[in-house]
Formats: sequence, C-alpha cells, structure tokens
Amino acid sequence: VFGLDNVVAVTDPVYPVYVDTNVMAGRTGAGDAAGRYAGIVYMPCTAENGFTPQPPGQPVDLIYLCYPNNPTGAVASKQVLAEWVDYARAHKAVILFDAAYEAFITDPAIPHSIYEIPGAQEVAIEFRSYSKTAGFTGVRCGFAVVPKALKGYTKAGEAVDANRLWSRRHTTKFNGASYVSQAGAAAVYTPEGRRQVRQTIDIYMGNAALIRQSLQKLGYEVYGGINAPYIWMRTPNGMDSWAFFDVLLTKAHVVGTPGAGFGSAGQGYLRLTAFGAPQHCAEALRRIEKL
Repeated sequence: VFGLDNVVAVTDPVYPVYVDTNVMAGRTGAGDAAGRYAGIVYMPCTAENGFTPQPPGQPVDLIYLCYPNNPTGAVASKQVLAEWVDYARAHKAVILFDAAYEAFITDPAIPHSIYEIPGAQEVAIEFRSYSKTAGFTGVRCGFAVVPKALKGYTKAGEAVDANRLWSRRHTTKFNGASYVSQAGAAAVYTPEGRRQVRQTIDIYMGNAALIRQSLQKLGYEVYGGINAPYIWMRTPNGMDSWAFFDVLLTKAHVVGTPGAGFGSAGQGYLRLTAFGAPQHCAEALRRIEKL
C-alpha cells in the first residue's frame, strides 16, 4: 500500500516487528553496530520524556506508535496524541497506531483509541489484537481500522483513498482468518465473553501491581505496570541488559526480555510481563528477592 521510498519513524525501544517488516520490504538501508537501520528515523523513549517522544524535527511519511506501550508499559495522554495528529496533518503523514493493549487501561483520562483525538480519522490507521486480551496468541486474529477520511498521497501530491486501496489489497492477497478464529473473536463481545476477558485482565493487572510494588520495595527502578501489562525495569548498577538477563536466568531461574532487544535505547533495561498465573509471579518475585 505504501511506497518503498516512504520515510519511517519508530520509537526506540520499539516492538521489533515494526522495524523488521520494513527491512524485509526493502524500505531501509543497512544496519549498523547498534542495530539501527539507515532510512528509519528513531525517536528515543527515555525515563526523562516519560517514554513518549516528541514528533521528529523532520518530515516523515509513516509513524509507528504503540500505546499502552510494548515494551515500556508507558501510556499516552490525549495531549500527547493530539501533538502527533497535528504533526501528521501538517506533514501528510500516516500514523500506524497499535492499540493492542487498550483493554488494560483503567484510568478514564487515558484514551483507548487514537480516534478519540479530533482529526485522527484523517491521518491514522489503528490496529487491535485479541492476543493478550482474549488469549489469542498464535491464533493470529485481529483487525485494522482504516477510516474513509484517510488519504495517502502520490509523489505528485495527488490524494488517494486509503480505505479503498487497503481493502483491495487485503481482499486480493489475504483469504481472511479461519471461520473458527472469527467465531472465537465474535464470542469475545458476547456478555459472557466480556465477563471472562475482564476477569482475565484483572488477574493480569493484579500481577502487574504485585511485580511493580515488589521490585520497588527491593530498590529497583521500574516503570509501567499501570494501565499496561508490561513492567520496564532498569538493570541494577548500570548492568548490561543481557548480563542482567543471565543473572536472573542462572541464579533465580526467572526469565525476562533484555531491553536491548527492543533497540539501543532499551539498553540497561529488562522487560517483565504480567501474563501468567499469580502464584508463578509471586514465586518469581521471591526468587528475585533472594539475589
């Protein structure tokens, strides 16, 4: 749908698939020693900016945003998203907004969808997933919202209806999810489905609170875990992400994901998730306490 010469902007750290798919598509140049690819604009997300970067100081064409964020667990306010919508409208850019974890938001002030922002329907495509909310990981079922108001632009500046183009490409190259998968997804929206999903999310968020509070009591610097199922943990004493991963694995038999795996700005962090049984989370924290 989008040209290979489009300039892509991603947050750093970032869910790797956003970068990998553009590399495979041929939209980037070579990678460097830090794992960054030429042709991609990287926007560092740090504790200092609340893991919500400012729009780039240069024009870009495609912008990947994920909030609640994987891996940092950060959330974006309406003001933050409004800045991105304003930027996209000014530069005729398209925001690819990953809202896979919106169901974990409990704060009424935090938007669940980018379309809560005026003007977003003109510049944003939103993605939703059943993977974590309904346990669909591996089933590969989700959906995208491509507003009819959204326009793409040719090199000559001619406006193109993105909804019609997306629909034509999707129905030509993809046969759709299986009927069983679709039936399962539809069941998520029944009264019983909603009850079960809410119950599951409450369990996960209880895990997140326990992980966050326990690590803080142990003196670790942690982020996320509120309105998001991910906990972003700074490694102790400036330890390398992979080195700390090895310590947890070999000495506590606890597995996390090294922050460096999400980009150079993730170095010095480790991602923990709340997806698991409460007793397993409690046991993992007891093991970490003994380090």
